[in-house]
Amino acid sequence: MHGDSPYDPTDGDWQTLVTFFSPTEAFLLRGCLQAGGVPAMVADAHLVQTYSLLAGAVPVRVMVPERLMDQAEKLVDAYQRGDFALPDDEDPPSVDAPTDPDTSNRP
Repeated sequence: MHGDSPYDPTDGDWQTLVTFFSPTEAFLLRGCLQAGGVPAMVADAHLVQTYSLLAGAVPVRVMVPERLMDQAEKLVDAYQRGDFALPDDEDPPSVDAPTDPDTSNRP
């Protein structure tokens, strides 16, 4: 799947780190793991999205290489603490309107 890390046999087989019922949550965690230096992939997301009635029976898996499981678990703890959260207290940047007088006469 697009965005999944490439497989490196020296890191061991892919192992399930966590499961989610929402593919969106799985993709968010995959990005956080990759940002933290741990290769990660999401499995079964398309199955859950295609057959939504199976969502409760077939969770979406976030998988990491076996040898990096400890590092991945630490990153999951950081994710759950909110270490990857974006600040909510900042105002968005303002965009000024163009001040070129030639643009004001155009239809």
